[in-house]
Amino acid sequence: MSDLLCLGLGYSARMVATRLAREGWRIAGTAREAGGLDRIADAGWRALPFDAAAPSPALAAALRAATHVLVSIPPDAAGDPVLRCHGDDLRQAAGLCWIGYLSTVGVYGDHAGGWVDEATPPAPVSQRSRWRVAAEAEWLAAGAACAVPVQVFRLAGIYGPGRSAIDSLRAGTARRIVKPGQVFNRIHVEDIATTVLAGMAHPEATGLFNVTDDEPAPPQDVVAFAASLLGVPPPPEMPFETAELSPMARSFYGETKRVANGRIKRALGVTLRYPSYREGLAAIMETAGS
Repeated sequence: MSDLLCLGLGYSARMVATRLAREGWRIAGTAREAGGLDRIADAGWRALPFDAAAPSPALAAALRAATHVLVSIPPDAAGDPVLRCHGDDLRQAAGLCWIGYLSTVGVYGDHAGGWVDEATPPAPVSQRSRWRVAAEAEWLAAGAACAVPVQVFRLAGIYGPGRSAIDSLRAGTARRIVKPGQVFNRIHVEDIATTVLAGMAHPEATGLFNVTDDEPAPPQDVVAFAASLLGVPPPPEMPFETAELSPMARSFYGETKRVANGRIKRALGVTLRYPSYREGLAAIMETAGS
C-alpha cells in the first residue's frame, strides 16, 4: 500500500489527498494549529502537528515510512523548514519513491506581460519568492542526494470551490482593480491535483513544471464574468493607483507575465479540465448552485 505524507495539508494538498484516499492510499498530513489538525483527522487521515520551528518525533517516523511526500509548507529566511528539521529523516526513508514540491510562478518575477516557461531563469522580485527559489533548489538537491525523483510544481493563482471570484462577490468583497496591461494566470485546484497525480505516475519526468491555465487574463475580466454567472452587476472598475491594497496584494500587481504550461502536457500527459477561468467558474457555479 502507498503512503502519502502531505507536509502542509492545505487547500491544494487536500484535493490530491482526497483523490488518492479514494484509491485506497494511506494519508497523513501536517498542520500548525488545532483546527487544521482536526480537519485532517475528520477526513479519516493521520494528523501530525508541525510548527516548522522544531523537529517532531511523530513526523520523523511518518517521513521514514512514507512512499510519497508532497510539500507545501512555505520556506522562510533560514530556508526550507522541513529539510532544516527533518533532513536526516528524509535520508532514512528507505521506501520513498517520489517527492513533489508546490512552489509558485512568482519565482519568475516581472516580464512586462511576456511569456515565460520552465527554461526562463528565475528573477524573483519579492523576498518570499526569493525564498521559494532557494527552497526549490534545496529540494532538488535533497532528492538527488537520496536518489529520489523530485518534481517542482510552480502554481499560478489558485482558485476553486470556496476560493473564487464567485465566493468574493457573494461575500461582498470582490473588487475590479484595473491596471492597464496587467494579466495573471490561474489554476483550478482540481487541475492542480490532476497534474500532481500525473507527476506521480511519471516519476521519470523530474524537475520544474508550470501548473497554470491556458489563458492569462486581466483580473477585472474574471470578476466581471463571475458577476455575469451570478446575474448581478459587476463592481465598478477601480484604478490600481488609487486602490487600497495590502503591501502583499500590491506586490502581486507589480509583476505581470504570461506563463506557458506546455511541459505538463508533453511530459505528464495532462489535459486541463478547466483551461480558462470561464470553465472553472462555470463549474463552481454549477456545483454551488445559484
